[in-house]
Amino acid sequence: MRRLSEVAKALAHPTRLMILNELLEDKPKCVSKIEEILGKKQANVSQHLSILKNANFIDFEEKGKLRCYFIKNKKAVESILKGLKEVSDGGNH
Repeated sequence: MRRLSEVAKALAHPTRLMILNELLEDKPKCVSKIEEILGKKQANVSQHLSILKNANFIDFEEKGKLRCYFIKNKKAVESILKGLKEVSDGGNH
């Protein structure tokens, strides 16, 4: 249960939810692109990416000097985000 709690905590920040939502959209995104989309500084984005990676939501591939992140299990993340949205909407569709 401790690990499950740690994974849930990784979702407990709006920036991390936005990152997951962005990474669901298409191919891997590099840190600079995520910074641009979110309007956040590199250090802040990198900190959130690290938390999501440690929780096994995402991983990265290196393209030269760039790290480009992707969702490890797209179907699971889609289900989690959908469930969170349903709960936040009070169960109303």
